Amino acid sequence: QVQLVESGGGLVQPGGSLRLSCAASGTIFRTYVMGWNRQAPGKQPEAVAQITSGGRTNYAESVRGRFTISRDNAKVTVYLQMNSLKPEDTAVYHCFYRDSLNHDYRGQGAQVTVSS
Repeated sequence: QVQLVESGGGLVQPGGSLRLSCAASGTIFRTYVMGWNRQAPGKQPEAVAQITSGGRTNYAESVRGRFTISRDNAKVTVYLQMNSLKPEDTAVYHCFYRDSLNHDYRGQGAQVTVSS
């Protein structure tokens, strides 16, 4: 079992920044992928960004150049630095962890609201 604890959501004005954190604990494999999905009201879930334990990253086109995902393997923690936020970034952001056996876990979600 893996537990994910997210932090860092909130309300920010357009153009502002927020940083999300997600700490994993429990049975952690040496090889894994962690990242973030988001879901806005009335919309389908969307993959935002992910990073492997080896450091490979992938971003949705809608956030590329504005969001940066990073990780601290020793702490099994990933961070999502979100800059130049737009109202359309408003969503609940869920952290996920997936290991090499495709065990998949999701965090409780962090609300991000971008509004003036």
